[in-house]
Amino acid sequence: MAGEDSSSYRKGGKKMKMGRKAKEEYTGTGQKVSKHQNASVPEASFVRKQVDPETAKYFAEIANVIEGTEIELEERTVICGNALEEARGKEVELATDYIISHTMQTLLEGCSVDHLCGFLRSCANNFSHIAMDRSGSHVAETALTSLALHLQEDKETHSLVEEMLSALCQEIVVNPVDIMCNCYGSHVMRRLLYLCEGETLGSSEFHSSKPSVVLAERLNLRSSQLDGHKLQHHQKFPDQLKFLVSEMLNPSRVDIATLVVNQYSSLVLQTALKLLAGHEQELLHVIPVLLGFSTESALEGIEAREVKKILSLVEENAYSHLMEVILEVAPDTLYDELFTKVFRGSLFKMSSHHCGNFVVQALVSHARSQDHIMSIWEELGTKFKTLLEMGRPGVVASLLAASQRLQTHEHKCCQALAAAVRLENESTICIVPRILFLDSYFNSEENDSWNWPNGVKMHLLGSLILQSIFRLPNDFILQYISSITSLEDNHVLEASRDPSGARVIEAFLSSNVSTKHKRKLVIKLRGHFGELSVHPSGSFTVEKCFNVSNASLRETIVSEILPVQSALSKTKQGPYLLRKLDVEGFARNPDQWKSRQASKQSAYEDFYSAFGPKATNASQSESFLADTHHKSQQEKLKDMRKEIDTRLSYGFAPNSGSQFLAHPGSAKLKRSGNKQAPERAGFAKDVTDNGAFKGKNRRHKMENVSTATKNTKGGEILQGDKPSTVVKEKKRRRKDAF
Repeated sequence: MAGEDSSSYRKGGKKMKMGRKAKEEYTGTGQKVSKHQNASVPEASFVRKQVDPETAKYFAEIANVIEGTEIELEERTVICGNALEEARGKEVELATDYIISHTMQTLLEGCSVDHLCGFLRSCANNFSHIAMDRSGSHVAETALTSLALHLQEDKETHSLVEEMLSALCQEIVVNPVDIMCNCYGSHVMRRLLYLCEGETLGSSEFHSSKPSVVLAERLNLRSSQLDGHKLQHHQKFPDQLKFLVSEMLNPSRVDIATLVVNQYSSLVLQTALKLLAGHEQELLHVIPVLLGFSTESALEGIEAREVKKILSLVEENAYSHLMEVILEVAPDTLYDELFTKVFRGSLFKMSSHHCGNFVVQALVSHARSQDHIMSIWEELGTKFKTLLEMGRPGVVASLLAASQRLQTHEHKCCQALAAAVRLENESTICIVPRILFLDSYFNSEENDSWNWPNGVKMHLLGSLILQSIFRLPNDFILQYISSITSLEDNHVLEASRDPSGARVIEAFLSSNVSTKHKRKLVIKLRGHFGELSVHPSGSFTVEKCFNVSNASLRETIVSEILPVQSALSKTKQGPYLLRKLDVEGFARNPDQWKSRQASKQSAYEDFYSAFGPKATNASQSESFLADTHHKSQQEKLKDMRKEIDTRLSYGFAPNSGSQFLAHPGSAKLKRSGNKQAPERAGFAKDVTDNGAFKGKNRRHKMENVSTATKNTKGGEILQGDKPSTVVKEKKRRRKDAF
């Protein structure tokens, strides 16, 4: 694939899939393995003894006792311990028996840590055989998971578990290749690595390799799991982890070339690298070994044939996954060496390959400096259209996100993307629709006559690209603003109904674009707010529309939701939206509702005039009041905005914005034991004096509002009849696209 000319990717071809494809088979691990790649390395034959009838009968009776009736916890522990005593010397045949293995799992979950370690100690010499068996692997994983739980519940078991881990590691490293390359054994090895690192039950989710999670991290939609892990890194058994990893990768004992291209051992190696994230010295030793060098200094004199070998290997499925993790965790110095001496100059060729393009995405996403982005831009900046035609939107999205993160080349990326989807003399109106439907547009026989396809699902990566676009400064995205605000009414409605399209609409309404442009888009949805509010993802869009609307538009939105109030209350997000928009209050007394909305707007304006950034015109002020954006100080102001909403929604100061932070007649703070309470009290008194934000020292006020905002997580800002929205409202969750 890498050697194919870009012209071979016909416009009508099916090249827009995001997954790795061609000549691959799915495995039970969630990744794929090439047909020409060995699924595993043959391990030495092992003959398992059959369980004798008397023992089989005993464990069948034990299964009936512990699974069929309610037993006291203490009694259950004793029964499980006694049963494991009876298993002494027969662990292998019992653990690998399809029926009895289930009972063994139950026993290992219910026994004491002493009996658990006794079981593992007794079968340590044969642990590898158990781990590589279809049934035995489940028993081995259960035993390791139970060890982690005991360690979590009782810290005094540390020395006992450490001794047990040392024995298991010593046994496994005698011949680690067999177990690492086995489809069952690789799972056990990963669980053992987690335990050595000190992870407890469920920790494997933390190191998730789900494509959606990886994609969200690469596009700045969520923080890296490894970044969070670095902050909480607490190895329980660092010596065992280092010993296990070093012996797994000892070139004198194992064939590294086999491990890096095998589907199952690659998963083990990826886990080891993630667990070592943040430990530079270990990574500086491990990564060169995986690349085929003995020391880090070998990269300095890397030869052309060695570079060619690595570039060839990234086209292998297992190796490409491994290289993605290497680029993610590599120390800055090592990343720079790999970038400049191995990959630079080959980025477009790699992007053309169905596996190699994922390595390019990782390389771009984890760029460490503006110089890296500059070099990447030189190779890929003029190739956006070709990349999209080949079905490589992930490379384009990664470059856009990385340029945004490192604050360089954002404008150039925006211009290149717009040029990739429109001809030089075409109107900018076509930009957003074509990115929303990347598949449809680039698979069309006649691009210049392409029209909005009705009933077609919008492209996930196209949506993510546009979401990134609308997080950029307005001056960079003028063409995109013009395009989205020029959409026909029915197209805006269709986008709002589609999970991916709705996220683009919401991103635009949450951007720094002027309120005038936002309302232009909201008006296109008039007459459909009711149906959108009961749509699975539509309530989020309706809320964003309400936030940016003026008084007249807000009244329109609520009046359209009123007929579907009953149906909306039965949806997941409905109750929140009904409270946020105060639909019940509108139904009860529209005039009073309008008065409260006017009070809120007045309070926002007073609040903004004192604490918001200086605006050069009214539109900037409106934009701030309508939707506070992502910056740290603005997040604090947004929390205060929620407080204003809550106070006025419950009827406080309906005709004035002067007392929006305090209940009438109560100027005292609710005592929460916080040392900052006196400052907060001073802030409340100052801002409510004479209905305006007056004071000689505005900087002092900013410190107070920051303090008050930080403390909303621990309790109310001011005493009143209702708790703060910041405390009361649970975080809303959604299941649609990012």
